Order: sequence, then structure tokens, then C-alpha cells
Amino acid sequence: MATIMKGSDVAAAMRETLLTELEKLRRKGVDPTLGVVRVGSRADDLAYERGVLKRFKELGIATRVFEFPEKIDSKDFLAEFVKVGASSALQGILLFRPLPKHLDEDAARRAIDPLKDMDGMNPLNVAKVFAGEEDGFAPCTSVAVMELLSHWGVTLTGKNVAIVGRSMVVGRPLAMLMLKKDATVTMCHTKTQNVREICREADILVAAAGRAHMVTPAFVSSKSIVVDVGINMEDGNLCGDVDYDAVSPLVSMITPVRGGVGAVTTSVLAKHILKAASLLAANL
Repeated sequence: MATIMKGSDVAAAMRETLLTELEKLRRKGVDPTLGVVRVGSRADDLAYERGVLKRFKELGIATRVFEFPEKIDSKDFLAEFVKVGASSALQGILLFRPLPKHLDEDAARRAIDPLKDMDGMNPLNVAKVFAGEEDGFAPCTSVAVMELLSHWGVTLTGKNVAIVGRSMVVGRPLAMLMLKKDATVTMCHTKTQNVREICREADILVAAAGRAHMVTPAFVSSKSIVVDVGINMEDGNLCGDVDYDAVSPLVSMITPVRGGVGAVTTSVLAKHILKAASLLAANL
């Protein structure tokens, strides 16, 4: 019977530390506010937004949502995004990605202030992650995977890890974070040969491809520790990249479809906004 690695347990463990840090900031006259920037109304973005707003309300951290129409002109969006980022009322900015294809995501990454960049998208923060430095911001989901594994007692030193997905939001930064913990990491993608065999031989499998139910029993073994990062909508229902019902009876440990990595991601986001508020206050 697999151990279910619930993200809600990790979030609960992080809660007291977050509340303590928030109180310290407030005693210094700093009251953090997160700006959430969303273009359009994709179902996965809305699901994540609801999770963020719920977690931040529970913690007592203020949020402001900036919603823009999906068909907004690229130049207009960049101007509005820069305006949001320049607001002294906001200590952190979260931009939902990917943006609609007609928008210049690279320009947005470069425009965000690295000190307010809550999801590690600015090139400076990316470089810090790849250099193994800890004073920047790594993408929240990749950090959430690390927090979850640590909480559930999974050590990475010497372990073979297969990450399915090479995005700059999860796959690549997560590989760097795991390498820093002395794991041996194989990144799999659409051109990877023998992907099932690679995943089945790994000690830890992270599914972050964005394809519903991609990971089947052929990808795992009885020793597998499976982390499902996928957020997909199928027939109006939220599902992961792992075929949970088929895979969970076969593995050692696994994250649930709901209440898994996502539950930790919002807590990591809260951790980031508190860190950003502290750094910005120190620079005033």
C-alpha cells in the first residue's frame, strides 16, 4: 500500500513559520501584498488563482488580482504589466504562464523586478537557481516539490530521479534544485527514447509534462516515489499527469491528484512574498 504524500500536511507544517514571519514584518511596519496577473481565464489558471486567494486569506496576506483580456495587444499588456510591477503597494508579482501565444513572454520575464519576481521568471533569478545560489527566487512549483519530499522524509542524496517535462516553470529549475541535493537527474521529454524504462528504473519520478494520465503502470515499479505536478482539465474535472487509480497501488509513495503539490505551491508562494517584503524593506 503506497504512502500518500499529502501536500496539505506540508502546508500545515509550514503555516506556523509563515505566520511568525508575517508578524515580524508587521511589527516593522511592513504589510505584504501580492499582485496576481492573469491574462484570459484558462481553467488551470483559475484553479491556481482560487488556491492562492484561499491560502493567502487563511494566512492574512493581502492580494490584488489584475485580470487582462485574452486578446489584449502585446504592447498594451507589457505596458500594463510594467505599471503593476512598479506599484509600491505590491511587494511581489505572480504572472500566470504560459501567456497567450501572441504576447511576448520573454519581454515580460525581463520586465519584472527580480526582487518582486515570486515565480522565478526573471533571467537573474533563473541564473541564481542554475548557479545554486539561494538569495533569489526559484519557481514556486519546483520549490514545492522539494518541500514536499523533505517533509515526507525522502532524501535525494545518491537517488536516481526522472523528471518528465523540461519547462522553465518546473522541469529545469527542479533539476537544478535536486542536483544541489546530490541527486542524479535524468530529464525526459517528447524526444526521449525508452522513457518508460528510464522512469521505471528511477527511485523518484516527477511527472510535469502537462499531459493528463500520461504516467501509466508501465512507468513505475514497487520502489517508485511518484510526484504528480500536472494540472489538467479532462471532461470538466481536474486531473494530474499520473493515472492515479492505476499507478497508486503499485508504488512506494505518491502524491494525490488533489491536495498534492498544488497545496504546497501556494504556501511556497506565501514564503516568497514574505521574503520579498523583507528584502524590499531592507533596501528602503
